Amino acid sequence: MTGTDVSPDQPPRRPLVAILTGAGISTDSGIPDYRGPNGLWRRDPEAEKLVTYDAYMGDPEIRRRSWRMRQESPAFRARPNAAHEAVVRLERSGTPVRVITQNVDGLHQLAGMPERKVLELHGTVRAVTCTRCHARSSMQEALARVAAGEPDPACLVCGGILKSATVMFGERLDPQVLGTALGVAKAAEIFLAVGTTLQVQPAASLAGVAAEHGARLIIVNAEPTPYDTLAAEVIREPIGSALPRLLEKLTAGG
Repeated sequence: MTGTDVSPDQPPRRPLVAILTGAGISTDSGIPDYRGPNGLWRRDPEAEKLVTYDAYMGDPEIRRRSWRMRQESPAFRARPNAAHEAVVRLERSGTPVRVITQNVDGLHQLAGMPERKVLELHGTVRAVTCTRCHARSSMQEALARVAAGEPDPACLVCGGILKSATVMFGERLDPQVLGTALGVAKAAEIFLAVGTTLQVQPAASLAGVAAEHGARLIIVNAEPTPYDTLAAEVIREPIGSALPRLLEKLTAGG
């Protein structure tokens, strides 16, 4: 046996799989794609103000409308679908998996992905943060206050303006989260971009970074993306069936 041989008792090393997910992975859970052809931002451009930082901070009426929108958000009724569950099965098979998500719905974690293996580039709708003292609490607590008659609940610690713990338009991504995501993209041997148009930067650039560092890039999305030409494989089939089938092949070593 040479120094490069692998013992028959030693399982082969599994490649690091990075999965970048966008709105398309959650549409089967009843959460709309805000930027798609029929997305909310295209149907109602005024709705963008509800998640734009300067407008939100400067206009109490915008904040009141934002809280009403949060009360009605489908994210709190949504459950993980077959695609989220397939990612969890891959992780539980022993394959090193990291999820980088543009979504704020928390469905990867609800499906069973460990928190430490999910990087939320745009934050989470399931928490709120104070814009002054940065105290953090649950969204459900804040929504309970709204339901009880506070149309624009203030921070209970300092009285500052509360917002969802998401990255609004006009805000920067958390540099630590983005830096970790870049590291994952560079280290990944397989990089999947699932349900994302790959047009929103800097998240979209992660696909290019992964390809430049030698990853096998696979894109699963209904519409063409700017990174299709870099991909080893492009899948246009519905995510709810295509992703479980693809990840089963990876689990089996395909």
